[in-house]
Amino acid sequence: MQNVTQNSANITGTRPAARVVAGHPSADGAGVKIHRVAGFQSADFSPFLMIDEIRSENPDDYIAGFPPHPHRGIETLTYMLSGEFEHKDHLGNRGAISQGGAQWMRAGRGIIHSEMPSQGDTGMHGFQLWINMPAKDKMADPDWRDVQPEQVREITLDEQGSMIRLIAGQWQVAGEPECAPLLDTSASAAVADLRLAAGAEVNLPLPAAHTVLVYIYRGSLDTGRGVVDRGNLVLFGAGESLQLNAAEDTGVLILHGNPLNEPVAHYGPFVMNTREQIEQAVRDYNNGTLTD
Repeated sequence: MQNVTQNSANITGTRPAARVVAGHPSADGAGVKIHRVAGFQSADFSPFLMIDEIRSENPDDYIAGFPPHPHRGIETLTYMLSGEFEHKDHLGNRGAISQGGAQWMRAGRGIIHSEMPSQGDTGMHGFQLWINMPAKDKMADPDWRDVQPEQVREITLDEQGSMIRLIAGQWQVAGEPECAPLLDTSASAAVADLRLAAGAEVNLPLPAAHTVLVYIYRGSLDTGRGVVDRGNLVLFGAGESLQLNAAEDTGVLILHGNPLNEPVAHYGPFVMNTREQIEQAVRDYNNGTLTD
């Protein structure tokens, strides 16, 4: 077995695989076909609310995209493996990302944006994450930025091609602290794309207080709950490190962040803490004052 364990002698308390959550087919925007894992009402997921995977070689499944729509109270992070996405918003921001790039958006008190895809040479494959914002920050000013592929921190792990791409947050790899290009995410949310060769093993130190989720987008992982295939999310329990074993050539998104331990009220594109705040967001949008 190839071994790319990072300083395993100094790591104790490996996190167990506590639960496997299956994704399901869904649709969003103007009929875009997606594979969704949602945890709006699950404290186990916090601060993460949702993972959407878009994966198709048929433009009819996604080309209509996500025309202008509002958000309040969340952040989104879009990451592309293939294809392109263009962002526009009411603030005048406009940008596009392609294979290996990411887009981050803070809705805060309100933003209206569109996200329109285009097909790459190998179709469309990407993800959008919804990240919850603490109650004290939900009415903050909106913000947005692109991260182009060359800005992503990429680290080779072994001679067989295993590697990790650090998209957001702080990490420790091979005993060294590493920072991704996105460091302004709420709840210290961190996102990485890990690609393991068949039989490879990796052990990453992660903050003990953080929620840790792993979404398998290619291949499979050999976990304490058996072999888990692509399209599933693995929630890991308490510990100080995350160990992943690849049953075959495998790609996963690793998410970790500080749980908010706050009530969640969700309606469509709005995520707040109370039903009254949701009703206010709907009124603000209908009155044209959401972004004031």
